[in-house]
Order: sequence, then structure tokens, then C-alpha cells
Amino acid sequence: MSGTFTPAPGSAPLSQQVRAQAGMEARLMMRNGEQLLLAIVIPLVVLVGGLYAADRVDLGISSDPIDLLAPGVLALAVMSTAFTAVAIATGFERRYGVIKRLGASPLPRHGLLLGKVGALLVVEAVQVVVIGGAALALGWRPDVAVVGVLLSAVLGTMAFGALGLLIAGVMRAEATLALANLVYLLLMAGGGVVIPASQYGPASEFVKLLPSGALGESFRASLLDGHTDWAALGVLMVWAAVASFLTARTFRWE
Repeated sequence: MSGTFTPAPGSAPLSQQVRAQAGMEARLMMRNGEQLLLAIVIPLVVLVGGLYAADRVDLGISSDPIDLLAPGVLALAVMSTAFTAVAIATGFERRYGVIKRLGASPLPRHGLLLGKVGALLVVEAVQVVVIGGAALALGWRPDVAVVGVLLSAVLGTMAFGALGLLIAGVMRAEATLALANLVYLLLMAGGGVVIPASQYGPASEFVKLLPSGALGESFRASLLDGHTDWAALGVLMVWAAVASFLTARTFRWE
């Protein structure tokens, strides 16, 4: 009989499901003081430490070192939150059965990915305010390409978020924890995220093809040179598309 059931049975539209998932994920991340602290403190340590070492290391520019370091540290903050935090949190969510319960809901795999990306963008906005404010206080004067910055943040978050879910969706929580931290340290040290790819000599072209290198180059172009690096954004888009496809095909809810 028409009108018997109110509200009408059935799942909500995908957009509404994604918004609800993103809101929940963002609240959980903001309540996790340790995770939020590490996401901000580590990039700040890299920023201050990089300035201290600037007079001992050739950074390849003639301008103030803060102008080079600040975009790279912001890229590092995106990577640490979108990749490491997501991989570890999702790995343990699978272990404790949280993801299994989500698997019983109408939320599809790509909806889970989009919800996590939305939550990450909220947390990254906090990171930008704190880290960007510290860099400005230290003398940073960015030359901003707004479109480039926004696309770098969104595509970088999608690429690293999908990579984090790819690892967490097929490995045990303990293995995910170890691998995510190892990959993060390797990319931070040699992935071109903080230091320009041009400083890696013969490996510079390879570094630019890494998601970390593309993210770093894109942020530097948008905040140091004042233009959008479409080539780097294209690399991030490919990583995001491939990782999202593989995640949707391989992610296990339990």
C-alpha cells in the first residue's frame, strides 16, 4: 500500500552516504590527539630542521630556503595524513571488525574511499593553517597559484589515500603498520617530497614519476614559482586512478 512505510525503505543516495562517512571519519581523526599531533609535529620538525641545515646543504635555489622548504613540508603533511594515517587506521579497523560492519551497509568500496578522502581534506586544512602559519612567521612569502594548490591537495590526497587503502585492504594490521611507516620514511628521505627532484642527479626523472615527487613538485610550482605544474598533476592523477581501481578490486572488508 502506498505510503505505508515512512521513510521509504532503501539506501540513501551515494552522495549522502559519502558525506556521512566523511563527517564520521573527520570527527574520529580530530579526536585522536596522538594522530593529529604527529601529523603536525613531524612536518614542523622537518621545517625547522631543514632551515637549520640550509646553510650546510645546497638546496639548489638562490632565494630564501624557507620559500623552498615550506611547500615541500606542506606536501609531506598531505602524504603523512593521507597515506600513513589512513593505512594504519584502516588496517586496525579491519582487524577489529569495523570495516566488516561497514561492508554490511549500502556503502560501496569507492564510497568508503571518497568518505576517507573527504575527511582527510578537513584534517589537511588544519595542517595547512598550523604549518603555513608557522612558515609565514619564519619569513615565508609564497607566490600562490590557487588552482595548482587546490588540485595538488585534492589529487595528492586521492592518490595517497588510495595507496594507503590498497595496503590496508589486503594485509594484516601489523604488516600494514610496518610497511606504511617504512614507505613513509623512504619517500620522505628519497622521494622528492621535501627536496626538489632536481637534487637527485641521474634519478631526478624517476623521482618525478613517484607520487611523492609529483606532489612535492606540484606544491613547489604552485607556492614557489606561482604556476600550475600540469605534468606533475597528471602523474598524481594516474597514481590516483590506478590505486583507486586496484583498491576497489582488491579491498577486503575483513
